Amino acid sequence: MNNVGVFEKTAARAWNFLNEGKSFLPIFTIGVFLLFHAADWLARPNEALVGLISLIIVLPLLLLYMYFDFPLYLRNYLWLPLLVYVLLPWPPGYPAFDVGLALFATGLFFFFTVFFWGTFYYRMRIGTPWNNFARFWKLVLKHSDSTSGNAQEQVPKFLLILALWEWTYRWFGEAWSPSSDGMMTWGFIGGVGVYAWILHRNLFDWKPKEYDYFTKDRYPEPTEPLARRVYVIVIDGMRKERFFEARTPFLDKLRLEGTEYTQMETVYPARTVVCFSSMHTGAYPREHGIASNLVIRYGVKVESVFDALRRGGKKGRLLGIAHLVDAFGDDVESITAVMKHDEADPSILERALKVVREQDPDFLTVQFIGTDQTGHSRGVFYDDYIEKIEAVDKLTETFVKELESSGKLENAVIVVCADHGQADGIGGHGHLDEGERFVPFFVWGRGVARGRRIEARHSLVSLASTITHLLGCPFPSSSHGPTLVETFRDEPSGEGASKR
Repeated sequence: MNNVGVFEKTAARAWNFLNEGKSFLPIFTIGVFLLFHAADWLARPNEALVGLISLIIVLPLLLLYMYFDFPLYLRNYLWLPLLVYVLLPWPPGYPAFDVGLALFATGLFFFFTVFFWGTFYYRMRIGTPWNNFARFWKLVLKHSDSTSGNAQEQVPKFLLILALWEWTYRWFGEAWSPSSDGMMTWGFIGGVGVYAWILHRNLFDWKPKEYDYFTKDRYPEPTEPLARRVYVIVIDGMRKERFFEARTPFLDKLRLEGTEYTQMETVYPARTVVCFSSMHTGAYPREHGIASNLVIRYGVKVESVFDALRRGGKKGRLLGIAHLVDAFGDDVESITAVMKHDEADPSILERALKVVREQDPDFLTVQFIGTDQTGHSRGVFYDDYIEKIEAVDKLTETFVKELESSGKLENAVIVVCADHGQADGIGGHGHLDEGERFVPFFVWGRGVARGRRIEARHSLVSLASTITHLLGCPFPSSSHGPTLVETFRDEPSGEGASKR
């Protein structure tokens, strides 16, 4: 399996503009309006200028809805501004709500999500069946995360923007007045802004609690390694209770023979590149600068675990999909995500063993993607999803046995976790719906306490400092929280890393 080429990296970044809700909304809304009026503007080009002016008038509403997410149950409140808009006494002449435009936009949305995305895209990328639309439409209606496939958030947003834009466009050429119509339009938008601010101020309260200190300020920097190597196996998008329902004898063996963290919490927003960035820097999104899978400014803004290991004279690698190159650049061994769903994880295993043989890094993260892909394309409450978890159990066993046979497992520590869970709908993750927040997390290997369960709540941001602590290197400068070494190890015995 070769490194990801420039084309796939570019395509992945382009797709994120359509996948992430904040960027999808303006692209889709403006695109729909242009398509709806294309024939008129070709016949009467001067009307296109009226369309542009009317867009400028309603632009604050578009920006407002781009800025404010309406996650989980907050999305139910999006219908109230639309209802108020319809009932307001707009000046007569043109209807405030154009039913034809609304139906056109809604039809295009479900064509994009159900047929283009859920059927054609996934067929071409991972080989899902051509009739995937029969299942995918139900997943789109249930979807709750921050992507464009969240129908309950995206539909009321673009319907209101398009309705106000269309009314302004039609009325502008007749008798639109800045003093009366403009004040009413901007007054309504201002009211929506206040409404959104109040909702988020009072109801948006489920973000994970953050550590208010840096690791380096509370814990002494390690001077001696506690392990020779550290391997982190990330089963992307593995929902915790579905993991416990699956038949995973090898992963269960590692979990029961090692130390398990039963309340391990991911970060917000729970998007893959965001989570990996926090896991490998110890910092929060506002600090490392990666706030979604759509990365505009490449590279984390803080020191990563790879940087800290270099300071300590050691080497780390991350074997992951093209998106992660945006955060960690050359520290990533990139893998293609464009392959049939039953081929992806076996190919990743093959590549991981090659990295171990040829580079022998002191630290390696391996990202298995099959579970996440299946959750997104087929849903998490179907047998397909369980089967992917069971398949990765066998692959993990193969990986660990190969490490053992090559002598790499001696004095090594293995961490198994997920970067986030997955919710109902199209494997949603982002807003921390049920099934997303808490992830499987257990540690096995040299010096790890056997059969221990840590019930206290912890965060994935502790992973970065734990890795460097185990390898005797400085903490990443912006890492937060405790090192997990403090809780999963027995009392220090003074033994060096050369002894088991």
